[in-house]
Amino acid sequence: MNARTLAISVLARVRATDAYLNVVLDTLLSESPPKDPRDAALATELCYGTTRRQMALDYAIARFADRKLDALEDKVLAALRVGAYQLFHTRVPARAAVAETVQALKDVGLSRAAGFTNAILRKLAELPSAPLPSQSDPVQYLSVRESHPRWLVERWVRQFGRERAEAMLVADNQAPAVVVRANTSKVTRDALLAQIREQGVEARATDMSPVGIVLPPVGRIEDVYGYAEGLWQVQDEAAQLVGVYGALPESARVLDACAAPGGKACHQAESHDVVAVDLHAHKLRKIESEAKRLGLLSRLKAHAHDASEPFPEAWGTFDAVMVDAPCSGLGTLRRHPELRYRRQESDVARLATLQRRILENCQEAVPPGGLLVYAVCTPEPQEGQDQVDMFLRSHPEWTAEPPVLPGLKLPLAQAWLRTLPGPEGFDGFFAARLRKLY
Repeated sequence: MNARTLAISVLARVRATDAYLNVVLDTLLSESPPKDPRDAALATELCYGTTRRQMALDYAIARFADRKLDALEDKVLAALRVGAYQLFHTRVPARAAVAETVQALKDVGLSRAAGFTNAILRKLAELPSAPLPSQSDPVQYLSVRESHPRWLVERWVRQFGRERAEAMLVADNQAPAVVVRANTSKVTRDALLAQIREQGVEARATDMSPVGIVLPPVGRIEDVYGYAEGLWQVQDEAAQLVGVYGALPESARVLDACAAPGGKACHQAESHDVVAVDLHAHKLRKIESEAKRLGLLSRLKAHAHDASEPFPEAWGTFDAVMVDAPCSGLGTLRRHPELRYRRQESDVARLATLQRRILENCQEAVPPGGLLVYAVCTPEPQEGQDQVDMFLRSHPEWTAEPPVLPGLKLPLAQAWLRTLPGPEGFDGFFAARLRKLY
């Protein structure tokens, strides 16, 4: 398939099945790899860009469609969105964007919809820029311009103020850099950075994480030096900071209670014995595969288990517990843009209830004097700071204990680690480091 037929197929399948965009894209790229690597890059850009800008694209398309967009076939709507994205957000000439998108729709078997699609795209091509609602309703304007649901825009404006909220929305529509974490059981960050640069890759050190490296656009990540040797693992800088902030003693035996996809578990396994737990057994295979590639399998054991239920005594005792709790994921919308259209405001409270159950169960596994690190990849206070504040009020035997890390300046808010989407280039994370006193 060429780039446009691939993008239409991916987006149609994501809409039809509620699957993750990255999973469907990776699957189709492996099943039908384009002959030209540039087609793979363009298909990726069209899939992610179209999804990030979906609400704004739909706002424009709806001006000229004679039927509700929800009633359109998956591939027809995908083609309209892909075409509109090229017109408003790429340098593809308008005539080529329209003609090649319509041809791609024919190539996926929908010639009967070609006239309808062509007519709308030609009308969009005549516009000087993407249409937007009036700024008299600033929330609606931002919601459409940055393609985030209105409830989320209202919530972030209320919580973070208009300026910061707008910066978060804008950041969610930027493609994230590829960031990797040096596997310090094999190599230092500085040595790895020098080795990657020797291969002609213009990499740089992360700004805050002492173990991170930012890569330029590199195509297939598996082809970058050090992947096959297990010298690094892909992990956003904010996620790396959670492991750094935890500052677990080197002698600690660690339970990672919600371990998938495994970045934090492997980070800890570089210097600790780790038991990695996840509710879904199939996700453990990915964790074990990564641990094997990194040479960490002797230090990491994986088990399927519900973290809200007591842990088997046969697993033994732990000095520290990591709880990277299931959450709304609203701090990772630049990586998973489809998530913004699936989340409902009610999900935040529902997930906070689940987090509370998991936190209550996991704290039982920590002995007096032990540590618990609670983390979520969302900026929502209800899932982060409010959750921990409530826990500490009901558990006087626990206290907040931020780490002492000489020479490192972490983004702390009081005792907590907090990063927000924005110009700093982070995903949105919250983490709390807690000590059990008795």
